[in-house]
Parts: sequence; C-alpha cells; structure tokens
Amino acid sequence: MKNYLREMLRDNGHFFSEEQQDKFLAYLALLNQWNQVFNLTAIRDAKESVLLHILDSLSIRDYLHGNRILDVGSGAGLPGIPLAIALPEKQFVLLDSNHKKTRFLRQVMYELQLKNVDVVHTRCEDFRPEKLFDSILSRAFASIKVMLEITQHLVLPHGQFLAMKGVYPQAELTDIPPKFKLLTVHKLEIKGLAAERHLVVVTHN
Repeated sequence: MKNYLREMLRDNGHFFSEEQQDKFLAYLALLNQWNQVFNLTAIRDAKESVLLHILDSLSIRDYLHGNRILDVGSGAGLPGIPLAIALPEKQFVLLDSNHKKTRFLRQVMYELQLKNVDVVHTRCEDFRPEKLFDSILSRAFASIKVMLEITQHLVLPHGQFLAMKGVYPQAELTDIPPKFKLLTVHKLEIKGLAAERHLVVVTHN
C-alpha cells in the first residue's frame, strides 16, 4: 500500500517525507478501523481511499490562502487532515456538528500527533472563534450559497471561501449572493482519477 501511495503522490507532483507518508497511511488505517463501527465514509477500498481521500484533498494544496484555515463540515477530516499533514506550517481548525465524527478527528489528531490541528464540535452558525480565518474550506458540505451565508462571519475581510465541487457547478455559481465575488474556478487534475473536480474560490465584495 505504501508503494501505491508513493507512486500516486509522485505521479501527481507531490513529494513528502517518509514521516508524512506514514501519517497519510496511519490516517487511512484509522479511518478504515473506525468505519467498521461508525459510517464515516462510503469508500472502503484501500486504493480508492488513496485517490478519493488523500489525492483529492491534496489537489487544492496550492490554492490555500493564508495560514489559518477552517475546514467546515469536516466529517472524516477531508480535506483538512491530509492538508494538515502536507502543510505543518499552517494551522487547521476542523469543524463538525456530528459528535462521533469529532471524536474520530480528535483520535486522529492525538495518534498522528498533529500539532497544527484543532477540532471543534459545533455548528457553523454557532462558532465564535477568537481569531478569524484566512481560508474557509468545504468538501461535499452544502451549496456554495449556503456555505457562504453560514460561514461569512468566520472569514477575515480579505479572506477566501474555497468550495470543492465535482462537475462544473454552473447553477451554484449563478446563485452566489451579490455581496460575494467569484474570484475563479480551478479545474483540478488528479492523475488516476477519472471524475471531474473543480475548486470554486469566492471572497467578499
């Protein structure tokens, strides 16, 4: 499995230390273990997990804005955990309203000794952090409009909202409220994965 991970990372232009690669694998092992009891993800095949969890999350690495990142509706820790492993210099907060999912995230944080991760169990609307965020991430969370409306109080004035989507989300883009501005839509290329992936980047007007 480690050879497959290393091969897929290399093919997609990612180069990490042995320790980081071991942490990716340890995360997938924990996810598989907890998935036996809690339904954290529908993906159960090991190679699919590398592609759909690790590589998919890492595909937005170069588009993160700033050093303080919020992953809303983090669920099983995607994309937050793989990004935190890849970018130890950035600080990640993983937020989810589901108690069993935040329990899992805290276990991952503890076992992988991720010093740059905090886990928060609450709803976006109720979260009142001491410091606001440079980037707010979402993956399979909600429509872009809903994401913007319920997280707008959490981002810095020049911060960015990054929404991971599958096919080009034309209908969602036309639904962005006027007080927000669409900056760009990146087409994400993931070698080994046939499905379409896009990253929508929005900021305050």
